[in-house]
Amino acid sequence: MKRAKQERVVLVTCATPAEARRIAREVVGGHLAACVNIILSPVESHYAWKGKFEKAREYLLVMKTTAKRLAELEKEVARLHSYDMPEFIALPITEGAAKYLSWLADSVTKTRRKHK
Repeated sequence: MKRAKQERVVLVTCATPAEARRIAREVVGGHLAACVNIILSPVESHYAWKGKFEKAREYLLVMKTTAKRLAELEKEVARLHSYDMPEFIALPITEGAAKYLSWLADSVTKTRRKHK
């Protein structure tokens, strides 16, 4: 087990599985996230928006990245997302398997390229 310093888990919700897959493909292909898990069972979100109580079925993305890539990842998620203000919450990873954390860091430091 290794103590992590720069690694992050980012939570993003999407309206549809297709949107979630498109975002995942683009951010992994662009080396902004090492991995994106998509929870295909919808979550039921309850929130206040523009003064009204809202309820929505959404799909959760769990992205793994580094602190250095957060700003660019957030910008890309906002560009690709259908919401005016998508959820984007970054949580620090405090510990993890050394090989996994090394792979994660290596995956997001490669030259940016577009995934087709």
